[in-house]
Amino acid sequence: MQSIKSVLTKFNPTTDKYVSREFQTFGLHLAESLNDYKHRSLYIKLAKTVHRSILEQALSFAIDSNAANKGALFMWKLKELKSQNSKVKSTSQE
Repeated sequence: MQSIKSVLTKFNPTTDKYVSREFQTFGLHLAESLNDYKHRSLYIKLAKTVHRSILEQALSFAIDSNAANKGALFMWKLKELKSQNSKVKSTSQE
C-alpha cells in the first residue's frame, strides 16, 4: 500500500485524469496488473468497497497463474475469498 504523500507527489493533473484518491490509484494498479484496462472502473469500485487484503490475495493468485484471462480469474478468486470470509464471520458470531 502506498502512502498518501507518495500518491500526491506522483499525481499529474493533466495526465492522471482518474486519480484523485488513493483507492483510485489501487484500482488502476489492479487494471494494469491484470492487463484489463476496459474494466478499470470496476477495479476502482472494488478498491473502494472491498477490503484491501482480500483484493491483494486475489491479485497475487491471478498474477501467479498462467491463465490467458487474468481478469476473470481475479474475479472468480475474489468471489471465493468473499464467501470464505463471510462463512468465517457467521461461524464466529454463533
